[in-house]
Amino acid sequence: MTTTRDTDVLVVGAGPTGLALGIDLARRGVAALVVERAGALFPGSRGKGIQPRTMEVFDDLGVLDAIRAAGGAYPVGMIWQDGRRAGEHRMFDAAEPTEDAPYNEPWMVPQWRTQRILRARLAELGGEVAFGRELVGLTQDEGGVRAELASGEAVTARYAVAADGGRSTVRALLGIGMTGETVDPHPTLVADVRISGLDRDNWHVFPPGESEGFLAICPLPGTEDFQLVAQFPAGTAPDLSLEGIRKVVATRSPLAPECVTELRWASDFRPRAALADRFRSGRVFLAGDAAHVHSPAGGQGLNTSVQDAYNLGWKLGAVLRDGADAALLDSYEEERRPVAADMLGLSTRVHRGETRRGGATRQLGLGYRKSPLTRETRTDPGPLRAGDRAPDGTVAGVRLFDAFRGPHWTLLALGGAPAPDPGGRIRVVRGPAPGTYGPGLYLVRPDGYVGWAADTAAGLPDYLALFGRR
Repeated sequence: MTTTRDTDVLVVGAGPTGLALGIDLARRGVAALVVERAGALFPGSRGKGIQPRTMEVFDDLGVLDAIRAAGGAYPVGMIWQDGRRAGEHRMFDAAEPTEDAPYNEPWMVPQWRTQRILRARLAELGGEVAFGRELVGLTQDEGGVRAELASGEAVTARYAVAADGGRSTVRALLGIGMTGETVDPHPTLVADVRISGLDRDNWHVFPPGESEGFLAICPLPGTEDFQLVAQFPAGTAPDLSLEGIRKVVATRSPLAPECVTELRWASDFRPRAALADRFRSGRVFLAGDAAHVHSPAGGQGLNTSVQDAYNLGWKLGAVLRDGADAALLDSYEEERRPVAADMLGLSTRVHRGETRRGGATRQLGLGYRKSPLTRETRTDPGPLRAGDRAPDGTVAGVRLFDAFRGPHWTLLALGGAPAPDPGGRIRVVRGPAPGTYGPGLYLVRPDGYVGWAADTAAGLPDYLALFGRR
């Protein structure tokens, strides 16, 4: 007999995307079930770079302190030549923290640890991950979605989200194609290893020789592990065993084979860039790697994925809990697909050495000025406009990121602008305008972007009505 479980939102996949979405839904009082085919969380370090914009997202989701404690700054690269240190290499353009952007540099955290932190936060909020649940069938109608699991169980939900990775089962069942290209035909090995005889102060880079490919060995902060990345000639199959990795290290670096003392995880892949043709089919949404697959260069994949979840979570909450029209959910694809396309292009250019890792890779400049949800009504707007990320700052002794934190909207009445009190779980902050804002009214969405900006409160009730907040 089939056991059927009912929930508001079914999230398929317990990677960073699915866990972040589960957290956002849980804090909005939306019942969500995260199902994961594997028996445990992903064990590898693969998506180790947390960009500044994602640090801001993690601040809002309540996990930033744990993320900062679990990781560290990126080490300076050290180039080796002929068995000797030849000089340092700065992987990222430096940036100083500012009042409006307090997180100035990428933060390195092994992906397995990021996922443990996210899962712990989800459990703290009463959310659940069901492991060993492989999805094998999916149907939908006007009332909802029904998912069939290999265990014989079934889940019915009002909506479902595919967060099940680049080889997404959900995407295949929906018949949604992906358009993309191979970024690099050379197979790449990535592994988590323990190594003796190599310091943890640098990201060690061994350039390719005449017959051997590139090798990089990076210490993973907060652990005893190193992440090893090695490239191979096109058409070869990397040996993922301990002995195979020892051979690569001994051949391409001055380290002896026995310096690799332990293999903890290994995988191989061909870097590619691909974008799903659609991010939605009826009541089912694609997010994360199910919607876009990146080269790991530049650290854009995990970050773009978490921000997909951050964009979708508050919209599902508005429809399921606040009475917003379901048409609001159309804006998910309208906002996120162009961003994903831009980040795919950036990742590919970084991989090919056509651009450095700098301001664009930090993702602080991303926004939704062209979104159907954006309203800029000021007669003389300054540099910060509706659709832009809402910067940090201090207003009348209140730190704005503290004011934004939580699932609510925030209305800023700055520089003497009229200060209405819209109610409806909307926090109001009044006071002088920080330099990055200028005077006016700014309605900040739950995901930290300015949705509406005006000189007066006229039009605010109609705008809020789009989200079930009359």
